[in-house]
Amino acid sequence: MEWFTAPELWTARTVFQRGLAVLYGVAFLSAALQFRALIGARGMLPVPAFLRRTTPLRSPSLFHWHYSDRLFAAVAWTGTALAAALAAGAADAVPLAAAAALWLLPWLLYLSIVNVGQTWYAFGWESLLLETGFLAVLLGNDDVAPPLLVLLLLRWLLFRVEFGAGLIKIRGDACWRKLTCLEHHHETQPMPGPLSWFFHRLPRPLHRVEAAANHVVQLGVPFLLFAPQPVASAAAGLMIVTQLWLVLSGNFAWLNWLTIVLAASALDLTPLTGDPGGHPRPGPPLWYTVLVLALTVLVLVRSRRPVLNLLSRHQAMNRSYDPFHLVNTYGAFGTVGRVRDEIVVEGTSDPAPGPDTEWQEYGFKGKPGDPHRLPRQFAPYHLRLDWLMWFAALSPGYAREWFGPFVERLLAGDRDTLRLLGHNPFPDAPPVHVRARLYRYRFSTWRELRDTGAWWQRRLLREYLPPVRLGG
Repeated sequence: MEWFTAPELWTARTVFQRGLAVLYGVAFLSAALQFRALIGARGMLPVPAFLRRTTPLRSPSLFHWHYSDRLFAAVAWTGTALAAALAAGAADAVPLAAAAALWLLPWLLYLSIVNVGQTWYAFGWESLLLETGFLAVLLGNDDVAPPLLVLLLLRWLLFRVEFGAGLIKIRGDACWRKLTCLEHHHETQPMPGPLSWFFHRLPRPLHRVEAAANHVVQLGVPFLLFAPQPVASAAAGLMIVTQLWLVLSGNFAWLNWLTIVLAASALDLTPLTGDPGGHPRPGPPLWYTVLVLALTVLVLVRSRRPVLNLLSRHQAMNRSYDPFHLVNTYGAFGTVGRVRDEIVVEGTSDPAPGPDTEWQEYGFKGKPGDPHRLPRQFAPYHLRLDWLMWFAALSPGYAREWFGPFVERLLAGDRDTLRLLGHNPFPDAPPVHVRARLYRYRFSTWRELRDTGAWWQRRLLREYLPPVRLGG
């Protein structure tokens, strides 16, 4: 069955699997370290309360059987350990069936987390990780050459990620068609990185080149993924370069890195390694061939709605069409903000706040706060609270469910919540009052940075939340 395998992509499969395992590890680690404050039994959006409003069919998760913070922690840390083992090559040290089971287990565990994560897990890269992880189950191990059909399914996924993102831009915001969006994007993106200020200050003609190159790579190059080698490798290489540019210019959790890992699966590295797959292996067993064919049919059938979405003038962005996140639609930045607003949360020990009250600002790990602090690099790690604070600044409606509970936990001095922050101005006792104010932020000019040392300039817009206290 020579048609079934692609031995020239042996090294590409290894790079893909190791990279995916590392990103699984980052996702599970993020869940383990943040869940108690976000969705734990005493979290802002508790899992037990959510489970009472849903069913196993709507949100498949092992937590329907039982939930406790201890069990959630066990799931997250087990996933982290499994990911580390897979990154170290554990799947190549066991028989083919056991390798498939090793890849299936983290998918099942992470699906259980995502499906109870509510708004904290409502990001496109959660579905992307699950869809990629599901395909990886049947990618094989060192016992068989890489199955061509699964590799093509990975390219089909990569095509939807890139082409969907390209279409949503062209359709969504006139500045993409005018090539001016990147005059704003580096400043207004959800979580700028340490180089974002410098990207924002590039000359306008370079911003236009950035936007034009983005259109080429996302709207034209994806079709070349299905061309013969070395064209497919060249297309994947261009996507990797583009994604690395995005890695340098911002923080998008594991979205860019997972896209890079997907593109790596299309790279024919034989000219570099000189080895199309090591010593000969026996042909794939019948059961494995049947499962790969069944997976291919399943993905093709489930692709109908994502394809219709791509063709629609009312294209949706980042949508799952089934509770297992098997075949999804993707997209990013159909609209680019022209201004940046940030919520600044402050507390005071004054029992009766007045005009002379001294308020102290809470600091977040990733989102802009102190104007003198250079934005930091956290991706591929995902700071979920920081990301939701960006959405909350766009509209209070995004924060209706969780912002009140967040403030309550600050007033109570909740340790799990405070661990999500970068700076707690009340280390000895919680504040009596907490308030939130909305500021307009912009990057400093070269002169302002030189004169003040501040990377940001900000001005007060209005009150976001008036001073509140526990029981008030």
